[in-house]
Amino acid sequence: MRPDVSTSRWCGCLPMPSDDAVTVWINQLKEGERAAVERLLERYFQRLVQLARSRLRSRPELAGYDEDVALSAFKSLCLGAERGSFPRLNNRNDLWRLLALFTVRKAIDLARRQRARPETGEADVQQFLSEEPSPELAAELVEQSRGLLDRLGDSRLEAVALLKVEGHSNDEIARKLGCGLRSVERKLHRIRALWSEEVTA
Repeated sequence: MRPDVSTSRWCGCLPMPSDDAVTVWINQLKEGERAAVERLLERYFQRLVQLARSRLRSRPELAGYDEDVALSAFKSLCLGAERGSFPRLNNRNDLWRLLALFTVRKAIDLARRQRARPETGEADVQQFLSEEPSPELAAELVEQSRGLLDRLGDSRLEAVALLKVEGHSNDEIARKLGCGLRSVERKLHRIRALWSEEVTA
């Protein structure tokens, strides 16, 4: 399976697939079926680009690399799924957590690399993004992420945390979840407190 496909084919308007369809595609992805890769990329690519862009926004020298980061994250997810690195990858929520995790991690690592080496050129960036995390590191990242979400113990807190990771403002989160801004702020305060306990434990 080679999920390093061109982005130009996946920007059209397509019917939104059902959650059941995504679950089927995930199972097919684990079997290395190319069609599943293409369908998942159709659904998630633009969301990943937006997430990468939000993480690179403070680094104008990296403007334009959001699609590269998104594709690199998607490729890492596909290769890991085919290798069986993600035993908890069962549904669309699991899939988005993993995609968001890889995208954020790659964007942060790219920004750190460029800050350490300001002369970094496009060839260096592409080489960096082509490097895949080891199965052990990928599994560790997933478990850390899942552990933090499990720590919240509340689906509403988890929803707020995931939207915040995606780069949404507090106002946007409130609109998406149909609740008040104060409610979102209280939940974020609770999330930070719980995760601080996890770090210091």
